[in-house]
Amino acid sequence: MTDLEADLRKVVRGEVGFDVTSRALVTMDASNYRRVPLGVVAPRDADDVAAVLEVCRTHGVPVVPRGGGTSIAGQATGTGVVLDFTRHMNRVLAVDPEAGTAVVQPGLVLDRLQDAAAPHGLRFGPDPSTHSRCTLGGMIGNNSCGSHSVAWGTTADSVAELDVVTARGQRLRLGQGWAGAPAGLRELVDGELARLRTGFPELPRRISGYALDALLPEHRADVARSFCGSEGTLGVLTEAVVRLVEAPRARALAVLGYADEGAAAEAAAGLLVHRPLTVEGMAADLVPSTAALPRGGAWLFVETGGSSEGEARARAEEIVRAADVLDALVVTDPAGQRALWRIREDASGTATRMPDGSEAWPGWEDCAVPPQRLGAYLRDFRGLLVSHGLRGTPYGHFGDGCIHVRIDFDLLTGPGIARFRRFSEELADLVAAHGGSLSGEHGDGQARAELLPRMYGEEMVALFERAKGIWDPDDLLNPGMLVRPAPLDTNLRFSVLPREPVEVAFGYPADGGDFSAAVRRCVGVAKCRTTSATGSAVMCPSFRATGEEAHSTRGRARLLHEMLAGEAGGPVTDGWRSEEVREALDLCLSCKGCRSDCPVGVDMATYKAEFLHHHYAGRRRPAAHHSMGRLPMWLRAVDRTRAAAVVNALASVRPFAAVAKRLGGIAPERRIPEVATQTFSRWWDRRQARGTGGDPVILWPDTFTEHLSPSVGQAAVRVLEAAGLRVVLPPTVHLEKAPVGDGRTVALDPVSLLRGRGRVCCGLTYVSTGQLDRARTVLRRTLDLMAPVLETSAPVVVLEPSCAAALRTDLPELLHDDPRAARLASRVLTFAEALEQLAPGWRPPALDRPVVGQTHCHQHAVLGDTADRRLREAAGLTGDLAGGCCGLAGNFGFEKGHFEVSRACAEDQLLPSVRQAPESAVVLADGFSCRTQLEQLAGVRGRHLAEVLAEALRRGEGAEGVGGP
Repeated sequence: MTDLEADLRKVVRGEVGFDVTSRALVTMDASNYRRVPLGVVAPRDADDVAAVLEVCRTHGVPVVPRGGGTSIAGQATGTGVVLDFTRHMNRVLAVDPEAGTAVVQPGLVLDRLQDAAAPHGLRFGPDPSTHSRCTLGGMIGNNSCGSHSVAWGTTADSVAELDVVTARGQRLRLGQGWAGAPAGLRELVDGELARLRTGFPELPRRISGYALDALLPEHRADVARSFCGSEGTLGVLTEAVVRLVEAPRARALAVLGYADEGAAAEAAAGLLVHRPLTVEGMAADLVPSTAALPRGGAWLFVETGGSSEGEARARAEEIVRAADVLDALVVTDPAGQRALWRIREDASGTATRMPDGSEAWPGWEDCAVPPQRLGAYLRDFRGLLVSHGLRGTPYGHFGDGCIHVRIDFDLLTGPGIARFRRFSEELADLVAAHGGSLSGEHGDGQARAELLPRMYGEEMVALFERAKGIWDPDDLLNPGMLVRPAPLDTNLRFSVLPREPVEVAFGYPADGGDFSAAVRRCVGVAKCRTTSATGSAVMCPSFRATGEEAHSTRGRARLLHEMLAGEAGGPVTDGWRSEEVREALDLCLSCKGCRSDCPVGVDMATYKAEFLHHHYAGRRRPAAHHSMGRLPMWLRAVDRTRAAAVVNALASVRPFAAVAKRLGGIAPERRIPEVATQTFSRWWDRRQARGTGGDPVILWPDTFTEHLSPSVGQAAVRVLEAAGLRVVLPPTVHLEKAPVGDGRTVALDPVSLLRGRGRVCCGLTYVSTGQLDRARTVLRRTLDLMAPVLETSAPVVVLEPSCAAALRTDLPELLHDDPRAARLASRVLTFAEALEQLAPGWRPPALDRPVVGQTHCHQHAVLGDTADRRLREAAGLTGDLAGGCCGLAGNFGFEKGHFEVSRACAEDQLLPSVRQAPESAVVLADGFSCRTQLEQLAGVRGRHLAEVLAEALRRGEGAEGVGGP
C-alpha cells in the first residue's frame, strides 16, 4: 500500500488520502454494505483520473468512482482506490440556453445545476429526493430518475454526450451513432440483435443491468445512453453534456387521499393521461402527522404545471375531478408545496424506522413494474412480506410503477441474514413475474446484481459480462458490481459491530440503550451534506462551513461506526481513544440540528458528549473544558466574592485578557463577555414582591440569565407578571416540604441547613464538553433542590433555549434511572409556551415592526418554535427568523481554533439576514450565544423576545385581556 500511495502522489495533483479518516469516511454508502478501501483520491481533472487509473492498473488495484455516496445498493463502496469527485470536479462548465444544454463535471451536486439553469427558465428533469447532495456523476452512474420522471424521464433521457476514461486510459467522447464506442462493442451488438430486441422488459423504470438495447440501430446506437446506469463498471466519467427542459412558470400540487396504498396504486396509472409532472404515493405510516394532508390512509402527490398559477391550478383541479378520491387538496402557494414535498422527500429516512421504533433497511428499495400492474404487484408484495414475517412501508413513484420500501430485516444474526437471502430471491422472482425490473432507480450494486439472471436469464447476463470485458478487460472498475457480483449477503456493514451493548452514560431510550443501534441510525442519505440550509433548517452547519465529509453528521457517524468496528478489519483501531474520531467531532457545534433535521434522528451532539466522556476518562482535558465547561462554577465564585467589577476590568486590559484566554483555551479573536455586577437572583431578592395570588410559575435562573444577561430575566418577570402569573424562583436549599407564601419563604430544619445552599443547573456546559460524571452530579443536586416543586404541578419556565433543551432531553437521557428527571423534563416550558398555555387570555403589546434574527438551533431541534411564532404574530412582529446556527454555540465558538468556522457559520444565514434588514427591524436572539455572536461579529445588539415585550410595556404600549392561568 505504501508503494501505491507513493506512486499516486507522484502523478496526481489532487489530494491522495491513505490515512485513517479518509478511508473510514468512504467505507459505506447509503446501503447495507461496507468495504474498506486502500485509499481515496480527489482528482482535479481528467488528467488526474487517467493517472490514477494507470497507477492502479500497474498495481492491480481496483478503482471505484464515487459522487455524493448516497447509492443504496453498495456500488459506491470498494476495496481499492475510491475517486471522490465532489471536492474538485464539481462545477457547471457552461449553460447554453439556446441549445437547452449544460456541460457539467461528475462531482456537481444536482441543486447547483438547477441554480445555474433557473435564470434561463430551464432545469434538469430528473430530481431524486437527494437532489441537495446527489451528484450528476452518480445520477448518470445509476441512471437516476426522481419524482418528475413521468414527465421528463430518467437521467439517460437527459444525457447528450459523455467524456469518459477507460480502465486502460483511453479517452472517449460517447454519443449517438456509435460515437466513442470501444473496439468490439459494435460487433457484439450486431451479433446479438434479436436478443437485444426481445430480452428487455418494456417499462419506464427499467434500470437493472446494462442498457445494451440503446445500441440498437432503431435507437440510433446511442453509446452515451447505453453507458448510463453502468455504476462505474465500464469507464470513469469526467464530463457530461446534459439536456435541460423548460421549467413551468407555475406549479400546483394536488394531494389526493385514498383509503389505502392499494387504492392509490390502482388509481395512479389512470392519471397519466392528464400529463402530470409527478404521481408520487405514500401511506399514513410514513407521515409523522397527517394534519396537513387530506382525509385518507394513503395519498398521491400529483404536480401540474402551467404558464400561470391559474393554469396550473386548473390542471390540478381537473385531475381531482377525474380521480376517485376520498378527499383532496390543491396547493399553489410555493411554501405550502415545499412543506408537503418535504414529507415525501424525507420518507427515505423516515422509512428506516418502523412505527414501533424498530429498524428497517434498504436492499429492495426500488423495484419497478409496469404502472398498470402496480396494484396487483403491491398485493403480492405484501403477501410475501407476511409469509416471511417481515414488515415494510412502500412509497415512491406510483406513476412509474416504482416502489421504494425499507424492510425490517434482521441483518445482525445468521438466521436473520438467511431469511434476507430467501426473501430477496423470492421477491426477484415476483418482480420478474410481473414484467418488472429489480431496480427502478438506484441501480443493482451488490444488493441485486446476483439476482439479475432471474430477471434477464443466464444468456443475457452472459452478454452483460461480454460487454464489461470489452470496456474493462482487466476488471479494474468497480469489480463485484453488475457482473460477476459479490453475494448479496456478504460485506454487510452490521457484521463488524459489537454484539453486546457498549457501556455508555446516556440512556439512548429510542435505541434500547444500545449505542451501536444509535450509530446505526445513520443510513447515509446525507441530508447533512446540503450546501445551503433552507427555511428554518439547521443541519449541518460545520459541513456548510468546511465542505468536508469528515465534518458532516454522516461523516462523524461513519467514523463512530468504524470506531465500534475496531479490530474487525476497520481503519479505526483505538476505540474511544481515537484521535481521528476526536478531530472529526471537534468541529461539531453540538447544535442538535441533526436531531430534528436528519430524517432518521441522528443526535450527534449526544454522541459527541458520549465520546468525549470516554475519550478523556482518566486523562488530562483541554483547558477549554475547565474554563468553559465549568462556567457555572466559576461564575458563582465571582458572584460569591463580589468580584464581577474586577473581572470585567481585567478582561478589558489586553495583556491580562490575552493571558486569560491562553490559559483558558479561548480563541484570541474573541472578547470575553462582561459579567453582571448584579446577578438576576440578587435583583430578585431586592425587588418588592408582586402579589401572592394564584399557583406559582417557576422561573429558572439559568447560568447565562443569572450571571451574564440578567436583563432577560428581569424582562421576563415583568411580562409574566403583566400576564397575571405569579413568578417564583426555584429553591436554593434542599427542602423536605414545598416553599410557602411568595415562594421565597421556606420552612427550614437543621438537616436542610447542614446541606447548605445551592443553585439549580441544567448541566449544559458539562454535557457539551463530555464531563458527564460531573453533569450527573450537578443534575442530581438539581433534582434534590427541585424535589418539593416536583411534588406540585408548578410549571418551569426556562428563558435560555439551550438550557431548556438540556432539561427536556439531556436530563432524562443522562439520568434515565431517576424518575424525577422525566418529571422535571415534562414541566419545562419556553417563555412563549408559558404565556400561551398559562395565560391564554393575555394579549401582548402591539409593536407592528419587522423582525430579523435566527431561531435558536436548540429551540428548532428540541423545543419547537410554534408558540414563539404565534406570540410574535400577536405582537405584530412580522417576518420569519433565519435558520442555521449562529456558530458560537456555547463554548464552541470561544474555543481556540474554532473562530473561523464559527464566523463562517454566522455568515451562512444569520449575519446576511441582519445586514439586509430594514432599520426598523427588531433583532431577535433568545440565546445568549446568538446575542454574543451578533455583538462581536456585527456590532448589533440582539434581544430576547421577553426584552422586546417588556420594553413595549414600559413605554405604555399596553397589553389587552390580562388573565392568569
